Amino acid sequence: MDNRIGDMETFLAVTKGGSFAAAAKTLRLTPSAVSRSIARLEARLGVRLIQRTTRSLSLTPEGESYRDRISGLLAEVDAVEQSLGREHRGPRGTLRINSSVPFGMQYLVPILPRFLEANRAVTVELSLSDALVDLIEERADIAIRIGPLRDTRLRAKKLGRSAMALVASPDYLARHGMPAEPGDLARHICLQFSFRRSVDSWPFRIGSRIVQRPVDGPFLGNSGEVVRLMAASGGGIARLGRFHVAADLAAGRLVEILAPFNPGDGEDIHALYDGHERLALRVRAFLDFLDANLVLAS
Repeated sequence: MDNRIGDMETFLAVTKGGSFAAAAKTLRLTPSAVSRSIARLEARLGVRLIQRTTRSLSLTPEGESYRDRISGLLAEVDAVEQSLGREHRGPRGTLRINSSVPFGMQYLVPILPRFLEANRAVTVELSLSDALVDLIEERADIAIRIGPLRDTRLRAKKLGRSAMALVASPDYLARHGMPAEPGDLARHICLQFSFRRSVDSWPFRIGSRIVQRPVDGPFLGNSGEVVRLMAASGGGIARLGRFHVAADLAAGRLVEILAPFNPGDGEDIHALYDGHERLALRVRAFLDFLDANLVLAS
């Protein structure tokens, strides 16, 4: 029997799990079976794909190239199989979704039960992270991204746009005062991000111009959710997407400040997915479901 497809799937499971044991658990195989599969694959290709040590493993350059090339190939095989009997079988299989923490918690989790109820043959694997992950490397079917798109290998479906807002808690404002104009922020605690792509200034509309004002503070968070919680706890002023703070604003946990100086900028929200020709039914079903059920705070 030709085990090529099975060996490819095992190899991808090892790259995702980071070990033979993790891949074995995912695939419901024994670690020795995984090891034999990888050895068989390397022997057939004539190259070393995985560099093994007693404590860890890493991909060789050939392994990284092989992973990137077969990820799309296996997705295509899966899509072809899913397309057979399309009218009779419907969406099925595991749908892997990656999203930022706030978007996943506030918008995906509340509507996922309805999706699963309507698609009983689909299993959803939801991964929440504010770090930018490689969709192909993570074997995700759909990734929700907020902000500029950078990966041109993927197709993008725009889900909406969220304006930005400057917010603080009533408790913080009672202790530190309400800023009346952007220059007042020099006397306030401004909550920032520790992302490499973050900036230490905020834009404001002053007259007919957009002006960047430097901000500073003793706290940096590595996720929007951390910064939101810090602001709601009275820790300072934050600049976040309205989609993220809509519930807090409605409940009074946060209030918007300096609204007359808001420059009106925002961030686009997209669903990214692999652009192979035959889209898996489960992916198409979820994209259509988002169209019908996702309501974003503007």
